[in-house]
Amino acid sequence: MDPHTGWTAVPHRSILAVVLWMSGALLSFSATAVAVRALAPAFSIFEMLAVRNAAGVLILLLLAMVRPELRPGLKPRRFPLHLARNVLHFLGTDGWAFGLTLLPLATVFALEFTTPAWVALLAVPLLKEKMTGGRLVAIVLGFIGILVILRPGLETLQPASFLMLGVAFSFALVAIMTKRLTMTESTFSILFFMNLLQLPMNLAGVRRAFWLQVQPSHALALVGICVGGLLAHYCLTNAYRRGDATMVVPLDFMRIPLIAFVGWQFYGEALDPYVFLGSGIIIVGLLYSLHREAKSA
Repeated sequence: MDPHTGWTAVPHRSILAVVLWMSGALLSFSATAVAVRALAPAFSIFEMLAVRNAAGVLILLLLAMVRPELRPGLKPRRFPLHLARNVLHFLGTDGWAFGLTLLPLATVFALEFTTPAWVALLAVPLLKEKMTGGRLVAIVLGFIGILVILRPGLETLQPASFLMLGVAFSFALVAIMTKRLTMTESTFSILFFMNLLQLPMNLAGVRRAFWLQVQPSHALALVGICVGGLLAHYCLTNAYRRGDATMVVPLDFMRIPLIAFVGWQFYGEALDPYVFLGSGIIIVGLLYSLHREAKSA
């Protein structure tokens, strides 16, 4: 602990580990987004995510076979909460994937970053947490950032933008339910039941024998959508294990410029300065909130 600043020194190895794990998470999130775009002409959102869920269940079951210590996670102790969480996560994930086909990639990711502001707002009534000054700043700047990105009243305002705000709100509710689940359930259990419960939900919207439409040219995108989601959450979890939120969250914000670059290079999407300005306002609010939380801790 530095007596002058009050901050605890973080070993260089931990910093390097956080950077490496976050690099894996950023690449995995971006790969998933690109895979959705690549598969969208041939498959519906339900079909893509059904394949992803099926692959997730299979991968996690194989892990449980190899590692016996994971097997208790195959039995949920709070099934009603698992079910409620995954209904909301199903709606949010399908909305997110649909948004990727309608909006520029950077806009989707920027609006998704309003989730922490929604969490801070909802945690007061649902988790009985206090509304601190730092959290209030994050909420206010978060909504100012939304207005900058969407520019209400201009031609750039699209209905799909409101879809993404709904997605961010649903992800905030999912985050609060996840926090409750982590008190009794392992990460493995949460991921397993996420895929197991959402698989039939997505299968309800697929065409019969849709897998017959799979072509060799789809192989790489299918790998991206099946592995990308699991790998992203795995890398993100390990980043949080190696460093605190004040290290992980700023690196997570690199998703916006990275996906903006991908959209520009692969799809010719313009680099919208308002998206970056609004994202910057949201990021400043969240970083200020994290700084206040760290000081009070």
